[in-house]
Amino acid sequence: MLLIRCPYCGLRPEVEFSYGGEAHISRPEDPNALNDEEWGDFLFMRANQKGAFRERWVHTHGCRRWFNVLRDTSSHEIHATYEVGAPKPDVPGAAKPVRKPRARKSAKP
Repeated sequence: MLLIRCPYCGLRPEVEFSYGGEAHISRPEDPNALNDEEWGDFLFMRANQKGAFRERWVHTHGCRRWFNVLRDTSSHEIHATYEVGAPKPDVPGAAKPVRKPRARKSAKP
């Protein structure tokens, strides 16, 4: 049985939860401006990738709150759970972006 850590209730069995699809999908700013194909893409087209994937879950038989899960779709390993609106956790094993150092201002004598 898969155990999922609800950010509000703690570690619970998967039967208490319901899957809600891919996380961090932005709703179109002006849905009325979309044609049927674009609206269909928004509603139905998802990444469905293999490996680390951010998902939405709801604690249906508990606190009934929505939260996000970073889960590996190949192994079902859960890397992180986090509240909706919280920063996205890093994907394990992914290269972190390299920041260029800022140019220093030279001190005037």
